[in-house]
Amino acid sequence: MRVVITGAAGFIGSRFAELLLEQAERLNFDEVVLLDALTYSGRRENMDDLLRDSRVRFVEGSIVDAEVTDDVLRGAHAVVHLAAESHVDRSITGARTFFETNVLGTHQLLESARAGGVERFVHVSTDEVYGSIGEGSWREDHLLEPNSPYSSSKAGSDLAALAYCRTYGLGVMVTRCSNNYGPRQFPEKVIPLFVTNLFDGDKVPLYGDGQNVRDWLFVDDHCRGILAVLEGGRSGEIYNIGGGTELTNEQLTTRLLDLCGYGVEMIEPTTDRLGHDRRYSVDWSKIKNELGYRPQIGFDEGLAQTVKWYHDHEAWWRPLKGLS
Repeated sequence: MRVVITGAAGFIGSRFAELLLEQAERLNFDEVVLLDALTYSGRRENMDDLLRDSRVRFVEGSIVDAEVTDDVLRGAHAVVHLAAESHVDRSITGARTFFETNVLGTHQLLESARAGGVERFVHVSTDEVYGSIGEGSWREDHLLEPNSPYSSSKAGSDLAALAYCRTYGLGVMVTRCSNNYGPRQFPEKVIPLFVTNLFDGDKVPLYGDGQNVRDWLFVDDHCRGILAVLEGGRSGEIYNIGGGTELTNEQLTTRLLDLCGYGVEMIEPTTDRLGHDRRYSVDWSKIKNELGYRPQIGFDEGLAQTVKWYHDHEAWWRPLKGLS
């Protein structure tokens, strides 16, 4: 059977493909198609090890291109849809690309999946579609209240995917994860941006008062959650995937400074982001109870691994700094 992974050259997609291949024989997948448009954050080198596997085929193409998606999805058993524009700051200064990729691209994949006889469609989304929550945690049935162009484009894609399940019977499952971190994350996101700045002796820009709260999820744990949904999730259902570590941005910054051997003098207060959500927190008891998901990597362990990876892979991130 064939599984198609969109956004496979990205940070999460490439790691998910690696973990999937470890389980491919058990899951009866004998062909894995990696689909990516290789935009600025999709790096071909992220797939180098994957492409040495005879079961893997790479297709360079956009999810908005019907010819491409019809071809790769025809006869596929499953799709794991990770391709997305995802950087909130970029969405604020240039929203159109986010709606084109995240909404129209998802619509095209859904059309191709329906026409191609795909049985399982895992649509990977974000906790940001819920908006901001002062206390408690969002359950999967919470109202969607996105506050940025990015999160609103993801909310639109979520609703489209679920509509294709209800209207056409497509086997759609939606996952919504908390903030990811780990190796190979493009250095525009906060952890790799701060770490690589500190390696160069540059200050780190901390938005506003630094009290915005995020839940942190190591990329391997996120991928294990997606894999659990691919294997055992119920069609038409939404599954939150959380990490269990809530930190203010100031607390996160302090931990990164400690790991890189610096003090608070390296913090540069910065004007807050427009529409900056104050706190995210997902209730992930559903995926735990139904599918047995639990994070395996503690935050301190995962953060140390991440910092070490960037320290050891300067040749990977150095050329990308000018693009962030």
